[in-house]
Amino acid sequence: MMTRTLIPLLLSALLAGHAAAAADFVVRDASVVDGTGAPPRHADVRVSAGRIAAIGKIEPKAGEIVVDAKGLTLAPGFIDTHSHHGDGLEQERTALAAVSQGITTIVVGQDGGSETPLADYFRKMQARPAALNIASYSGHNTLRRMVLGDDYKRHATPAEIEKMGRLLAADMRAGALGLSTGLEYDPGIYSDTAELVALARVASKYGGRYISHMRSEDREVWAALDEIVTIGREAKIPVQVSHAKLAMTDWWGQADRFLAVLDKARAEGVEATLDVYPYAYWHSTLTVMWPKRDFDNRATAEFALKHLAPPEGLLIAKFSPDPALAGKTLAEIARERGTDAPTTAIALIHEAQAADGSVNVIATSMDERDIAKFIAWPNANISSDGMLHNMHPRGAGAFTRVLRVYVREQKLLTLQEAVHKMSGLSAQHMGLRDRGEIRPGELADLVLFDPATVADRSTTKDPEALSTGIARVWVNGTLVYRDGKATGAFPGRVLRREPRH
Repeated sequence: MMTRTLIPLLLSALLAGHAAAAADFVVRDASVVDGTGAPPRHADVRVSAGRIAAIGKIEPKAGEIVVDAKGLTLAPGFIDTHSHHGDGLEQERTALAAVSQGITTIVVGQDGGSETPLADYFRKMQARPAALNIASYSGHNTLRRMVLGDDYKRHATPAEIEKMGRLLAADMRAGALGLSTGLEYDPGIYSDTAELVALARVASKYGGRYISHMRSEDREVWAALDEIVTIGREAKIPVQVSHAKLAMTDWWGQADRFLAVLDKARAEGVEATLDVYPYAYWHSTLTVMWPKRDFDNRATAEFALKHLAPPEGLLIAKFSPDPALAGKTLAEIARERGTDAPTTAIALIHEAQAADGSVNVIATSMDERDIAKFIAWPNANISSDGMLHNMHPRGAGAFTRVLRVYVREQKLLTLQEAVHKMSGLSAQHMGLRDRGEIRPGELADLVLFDPATVADRSTTKDPEALSTGIARVWVNGTLVYRDGKATGAFPGRVLRREPRH
């Protein structure tokens, strides 16, 4: 039978810019990697009314659209469990940086920051959907800022925690996945463990989860790891370490110690997991390197530049007072100014604060061997921590980089293991239903790719270069990406946790 595409049938809906009705189709001659971790199998897949209808040897019905996979791999759409692709999504609904690497669902509300109230945000996204699905956590920093205002450099009172709890409960009833924290950032950095446990108990009451950018990823990482386990144990809630890393040279090579803490917690009944992205450099504010917020403390600056990231490994991604500094390293700026690196770092922070702006950096701070161990851990899923437009290449290349580096080149993972970490396991870790596997009844979020050529192309110099080897991407049964281009369809849905109350 002659191969046909979805494009002609969808054209009118695409031109209208609305969510297109999913057309029934059959993907023939595919190597199906179903998201469970099972080996690939040669099969056809039928999609009907946006869901997987059948898998096996399928004879297309009269008039049914047929997509010839030509032996390429068909996998569940990838679920990005720690994403910032929601920033700007209302303006750039194609989410090209994400879908071009096979991502069909993003989980936002990360690092303690979320839209508020989530009920309003969900209604807005549902009324004008994007190309991919979106789910969200409720952010602790957002809640804390709403309740404490500018008076946040202290522990919250019981009454304030209760107010935050009521706001969190409203988000949970709206369908939030749980509570997220960003404990290296203001105002969450000033909270204590008791506050976090109290709020995590609220999320737990609604069947939610706890995900955290921990209190430290460098100096105090071991205490921070103990804290997240404590929260899981005391609040009786699943906990996930966001973008796991050992971002301090003193701890390089100690991934086994890190994972042993989580394995012990799991053995004791705490459902502890992590997500990880495949790069040795992070992207955040320069100020996170001063955990005591003692920005004039030269000793702190010297320590950070010796143990966390060297001046030549600190790339300025954004500097509000002078955008021209973006793309330069701290070492280069120091030479231009004729000052040493610690003095320059302190000056940049003060200059940004004086302009009511920010200084963001991409810091080379991790060891590739630790990253590999995190990725290989059975309870680790892949995330990007990426954005639509950003200097860090993870926004356009995290998932395809895993397929290139850790599957094809290093053979750390089999193809089915990697896909499981990007789909089925991710869905489990987020508590998402009807996604993450290719089986009858599941929503048809699918990605068709060539495992022999799939690769990331994004770099810090060209961060928006799209991946190669991704042939097609479907969301809820509708084609959103084909051969390097967005189709213009917007079938994404808001994914809500089913509320208990």
